[in-house]
Amino acid sequence: MSILPGFVLVALSLTAFSAAADGLVLKKDVELRGSAVAGREGPLFLTADRIESTALNVVEASGKVEARQAGQAFFANWLRYDITLNQVEARGQVRLEQPALLVEGDSLKLNLNDYSGELTQPVYQLPANHSRGNASRIDFIDENRFKLQDASYTTCPVDNDDWFLKVDNLDIDKTRNVGTARNVSLEFLGVPILYAPWLDFALNNERKTGVLAPTFGTTERSGLDFLVPYYFNLAPNYDATLYPRLLSKRGVQLGGEFRYLLDAARGENRLEYLPDGREADRSRWGAALNNEYRLNANTLAGMQYTRVSDDDYFRDLSNLISITSLTHLNQEAWVTTQHANWYAELRAQSFQTLQDSTAPTPIVEPYERLPQARLGMTHTFGNGLEFKLESEATRFAHPTLTEGTRVLAYPTLRLPMLNTFGFLTPQLGWHSTYYALDDNAPDERITRNLPIFSVDSGVVFDRPFSFAGRDYEQTLIPRAYYVYAPYRDQNAIPVFDTAMLDFSYAQMFTENQFIGGDRINDANQLTLAVTTLFNEADSGLERLQVTIGQRYYFSSQQVALPGVAPRTSNTTDLLAAISGQITRDWRIDTAWQYDTQNGAVIRQNLGASYRPGPGRTLNFGYRFIDQTTEQVDLSAQWPLSSRWYGMFRYNYSFQDDKLIEGLAGLEYNGGCWVVRAAFQRLATKEDQSTDALFFQLELNGMGRLGASPIDVLKQSVPGYRPSNEILQTP
Repeated sequence: MSILPGFVLVALSLTAFSAAADGLVLKKDVELRGSAVAGREGPLFLTADRIESTALNVVEASGKVEARQAGQAFFANWLRYDITLNQVEARGQVRLEQPALLVEGDSLKLNLNDYSGELTQPVYQLPANHSRGNASRIDFIDENRFKLQDASYTTCPVDNDDWFLKVDNLDIDKTRNVGTARNVSLEFLGVPILYAPWLDFALNNERKTGVLAPTFGTTERSGLDFLVPYYFNLAPNYDATLYPRLLSKRGVQLGGEFRYLLDAARGENRLEYLPDGREADRSRWGAALNNEYRLNANTLAGMQYTRVSDDDYFRDLSNLISITSLTHLNQEAWVTTQHANWYAELRAQSFQTLQDSTAPTPIVEPYERLPQARLGMTHTFGNGLEFKLESEATRFAHPTLTEGTRVLAYPTLRLPMLNTFGFLTPQLGWHSTYYALDDNAPDERITRNLPIFSVDSGVVFDRPFSFAGRDYEQTLIPRAYYVYAPYRDQNAIPVFDTAMLDFSYAQMFTENQFIGGDRINDANQLTLAVTTLFNEADSGLERLQVTIGQRYYFSSQQVALPGVAPRTSNTTDLLAAISGQITRDWRIDTAWQYDTQNGAVIRQNLGASYRPGPGRTLNFGYRFIDQTTEQVDLSAQWPLSSRWYGMFRYNYSFQDDKLIEGLAGLEYNGGCWVVRAAFQRLATKEDQSTDALFFQLELNGMGRLGASPIDVLKQSVPGYRPSNEILQTP
């Protein structure tokens, strides 16, 4: 028997040499990785208070034992290494360190050839997702797999067992980064709240096939809402989700989603089906298909198809106001090609119109475009003169209204003249339109031709100034925009896709007050406006923008939409707007439309937000449109204590004397878990509303249980952030 103090190198064949322990240092794992032989074929470096050879090819070490091999390290009070078997046994305060596993226990047996073995009474950590736990035993299957018996699992920090999984068997696969548990119970704050015979979960943030955390909640119209999604990670660039959904008042809805992202194609497609819905006494379904294909470097094709079984589908089954308020669902297919100075597009489009049975008047269905072809081109000549052509040919179809084909072309010439202190841009265009209408129209063939002339001009003034000890730069931009278009009688032309634009600052600088091609306004008008900007000199941050403008008419209006009276005044309303980040925390966005003839405010939008930091947001909004709309909109997220957050929204219509949306919520961050609750009341029809309750428990690194209010909160409370994005959790 030989005894060596201090240090020994053990290779595949026994090599022992005497050396003074004081002059040797155990190599770090990172240094071993650079050795000529690494991993299971590499040497084992050993140090201890006492090292002895007890038999041929057997080394025993005791007292502060450390053993390192590239990729792992062993620590124990006693260690035995059999070189022939390439096997390690260790006892007493055993610790095994690997890149993806840190584990301590009583006794260890490990074969270094295939990394099979066992460790009793382990306490483990998985650095990949900051998880930990203990077990009665851990069995090492190979280098990347091991099993734990009678185990616990949590992502809470040490000495915090707010939540953990208690499992009979836990399989860890480091290659797939997947954990699989059998006979699982979830304990939260010492109370078992969930049992599952089987559960698997990701050990990192990567996608994986398996059952996702169920969601559950309750709504007034559908009752208990319970959904269990199953996710298929089919490939890195495409996946699928199946989500059966139990609605206690309506039945079981089946849903599926398929997503893909390829070199030349992408898409997101969703189908839902509710057979024999009890509340509505009929089967209900929804489809949303969105796909895009690249045919070559210049050409794209795509389709979008959204359709539901009935008018109330979204009102009954959704809790987002942006969804419940939908009235037209788009259905179209298209192909477009884009080149250096021209483009072409072919499109077929229709809509599904969702009616509100409680509304006083039905919604008029829009025309279908079956099909629409567009062609455009641009060219800039050497002297800066720009040529542009916009053209289209569209077949408009409708079940009850006049149908026909419209062909239009609008070539223009413009000459931008720019310098450091201003700009001047004259433009001349010729708008030509031809209509071929069906036999029931009074005029089957209609032609419209008219020139349009405009001049856009502006001057830029800059000046530096100081305020409150800071340097600023003010920019003043007076702008004048003149348009002339002669009158053409258009009363015989049907209205296929045309409406009047809302009067706004952007609309003041357009040639045509109508959107669509069926009406071209007669114009002899001048728009005058001035904008001033206040920017920080050092950062360029815009602190304030003030705009005021008005349009002046030199002739009476003759072209109007059917049923709309023409303008009688020679001026428009006065428009004013003030916006900007006035302080680090405060932002304002306001706009007014003032009737100078009658001295009254016609339209008013007031908005302000206060955001002094993450999780602290206050929003105020007021919207007024004469005789149609008057609403107040208040929302907030604010910390109530170090870990409690409160959220609310109050959106009320004074015109209709009803609550459009009300929401109240609470959120608590427990460090390794978050609980959220929100109550929402949402108007779904003219005289109907629905209530919904959301409750969710989020376990860090594990998943979420319950009905998620996050999407609702993000939409209802601008600036909302989940608390685990705000707090630095352990």
